[in-house]
Amino acid sequence: MSRKLFGTDGVRGQANTHPMTAEMALRLGAAAGRYFRRDGRNGHRVVIGKDTRLSGYMLENALTAGLTSTGMNVLLLGPVPTPAVGYLTRSMRADLGIMISASHNPAEDNGIKFFGPDGFKLSDEAEAEIENIVAAEIAPAQPKNIGRAKRIDDGRGRYVEYAKTTFPAGRRLDGIRVVVDCANGAAYRAAPEVLWELGADVIAIGVEPNGFNINDGVGSTHPEACAAAVLEHGAQLGISLDGDADRVAIIDETGRLADGDQIMALLAGRWAEQGRLRGGALVATVMSNLGLERYLGGRGLRLERTAVGDRYVVERMREKGFNLGGEQSGHIVMTDYATTGDGLIAAMQFLAAMADSGASASALAAQFEPVPQMLKNVRYASGADPLSAAAVKAVIREAETRLAGSGRVLIRKSGTEPLIRVMAEAEDEGVLREVVEGIVAAVERAA
Repeated sequence: MSRKLFGTDGVRGQANTHPMTAEMALRLGAAAGRYFRRDGRNGHRVVIGKDTRLSGYMLENALTAGLTSTGMNVLLLGPVPTPAVGYLTRSMRADLGIMISASHNPAEDNGIKFFGPDGFKLSDEAEAEIENIVAAEIAPAQPKNIGRAKRIDDGRGRYVEYAKTTFPAGRRLDGIRVVVDCANGAAYRAAPEVLWELGADVIAIGVEPNGFNINDGVGSTHPEACAAAVLEHGAQLGISLDGDADRVAIIDETGRLADGDQIMALLAGRWAEQGRLRGGALVATVMSNLGLERYLGGRGLRLERTAVGDRYVVERMREKGFNLGGEQSGHIVMTDYATTGDGLIAAMQFLAAMADSGASASALAAQFEPVPQMLKNVRYASGADPLSAAAVKAVIREAETRLAGSGRVLIRKSGTEPLIRVMAEAEDEGVLREVVEGIVAAVERAA
């Protein structure tokens, strides 16, 4: 089934512009309610979380109206991280979980992500069915079967307590100074609470949301804010989350950034040594660095690559029974602990490695030497398809021939924004630059 509303991570767009309107949110809520009430029973539950965007109020109310109109009972969590919604959907025995967030996007955007009763994101097929219901006439519930809505005041607290259980029993973070950047987003209270309760000396930044400043100069898309705070306060570690806290960037004590590839390399190596890495493999996307693949191969481990999107990483993990995966962008998926990427729990695993080994963050965050990689984004007009242009195809073929055996080229459309992402890797940085700039120029002409 094809999908038009749903992208790689739910439905996303600019607030008050299709499809992120109150009207569409109402229809999506009603369609999801009808999809999950196919058995006709009453008493179905849905939990709804959100980040700190102003438009979250509008979409939360509209979704609630749509869901209750089809007989779903709604439990409102307020601002909580995306992984908290996955956890609480299972914990509260809900039939559906919804997160209102556009993740790392600017404040004017928003999105709606759906989770099934198992806490995992819905499959492409389920999303396509919901789209079909949106397009049809949605039958409301009988008056006596209209659902109820209730605010859950301790949703964040439940997640905080659970997150602490993922840290090694008996271990504390006494004496470790940590900067945590919450991007003025969904984890602005939960993340500092968890780290403080485990004993860390916590310096929190990006914890003053006002509805408009999520991801604005802070968070994992702007790690320089966390790096500056690490250096200013003499911290041993910086943790930079994104707006909904499902991804993380690690900053070592020198202010240097470690991306998701380095974090996954550390965890894969540790878990393999401990006999915890199921299947002897790490699942990552086509964006992960070639250096990560070589690092794993040198340790007798495999890298399984998927399409871009943490949902596809999770699908491969579930299909083959793996328990560790993620993306270079910092989505780290540990199915022993969470059903989706969890930036805070991933950072806690990094802290556990520091506590166990006594090693510095800089030593742990440089597991392999990355192959030079360059990524550039080209924005294009809605409805355009620059990748179909013959001139663009010819330039890409030429680049692939030039890098054969010594690197690779990856060109793809973003699943969340009108961008063409041009990525290449090569041992020779001069050749790398020429290849990427040549493709970018061709795409810009076609766009």
